[in-house]
Amino acid sequence: MTSTRTPGGPRRRARRVLVAAAAALVAVVGVAALSGFHRELREIDPRGADAASELSGTIAQVGIRTFTAPAGIRIDEDVEYGVQDDGTVLTLDVCRPSATAMAFAADDEGLLPAVVSIHGGSWARGDKANADWRNVCAWLASEGFVAASVNYRLAPQVRFPAAIDDVELAVEWLREPAQLERFDVDPARIGAFGGSAGGNLAALLGTRGEGPLDAGSRVAAVAEISGPVGLTAAELTTDGASPWLRGIVAEYLGCEPGAGDDACPQAAEASATTFIDPSDPPFFVGHADTEVIPLGQSRRFASSLEAAGVPVDLAVSSGSEHSIGILDETMRARVSAFLHEQLDRSSKAR
Repeated sequence: MTSTRTPGGPRRRARRVLVAAAAALVAVVGVAALSGFHRELREIDPRGADAASELSGTIAQVGIRTFTAPAGIRIDEDVEYGVQDDGTVLTLDVCRPSATAMAFAADDEGLLPAVVSIHGGSWARGDKANADWRNVCAWLASEGFVAASVNYRLAPQVRFPAAIDDVELAVEWLREPAQLERFDVDPARIGAFGGSAGGNLAALLGTRGEGPLDAGSRVAAVAEISGPVGLTAAELTTDGASPWLRGIVAEYLGCEPGAGDDACPQAAEASATTFIDPSDPPFFVGHADTEVIPLGQSRRFASSLEAAGVPVDLAVSSGSEHSIGILDETMRARVSAFLHEQLDRSSKAR
């Protein structure tokens, strides 16, 4: 189906209306508001196992764990990119390329492509700075990208659409003139990478909205691995989703387990498959053939993108490793080649 959303979507516009209304309220109540109406700020603070990556139970050195970061990568930690209406302070880490990698990736004006990195964890746990996702950030920087590794609000404290709202805000923040100058980012060359739940968010980021891919929260390329991209009951049934997957989807959406699509309309809103249209950016879709997320999710997604005329590269690896567990040297080479090709093309198209 064809999306009619504008960049950032109606929820972004609704947020701006709420902000405007809040500003008007402050103007009316004046000094009383200053003394008696304060928003309590709080941070996203996963603790213990909640901060671990989706590979926490894997002993073997697989996937991203086979990568060793080279010297020279610069990391700016806990950079604030926004405060949401509920008082949550949102932060990200920025991994910047070494001087050698910058020389390889920068355009004639010295600007670099950027990739927003979105961690996994069933939408309920995980952290941008755990060892595995910090390694993802460093890997992207080693390839010459400015990598912005994002934290977003987690279930069950919040439900959909909080996480995608946060990720969209991160892209908008990265496009602000101050950030473009600070990190030498080309606003026309911003892509997204995510795994597992982060793959769902990266895919949704790519398909929600319409219009130019160099404005607002739109991105010029998406690489996602092991993303559950179709969350409706019909799609999960078709793909033979496990009770485990159905349970975490219900928790994320705030629906009763086993609820049909009529009783859980947000399932379609949270599915990248809902919004595919020809305006979407090119996609890389990675998956393992016997992993916990059904392969049918990625195959149907890739077929739907192709049918809409959206360039897509589907890479299926053997085995049961999940998400960045399949991001070994071979898969990393394919993902980085895709991102370079598409983001370099974005620069040449201007």
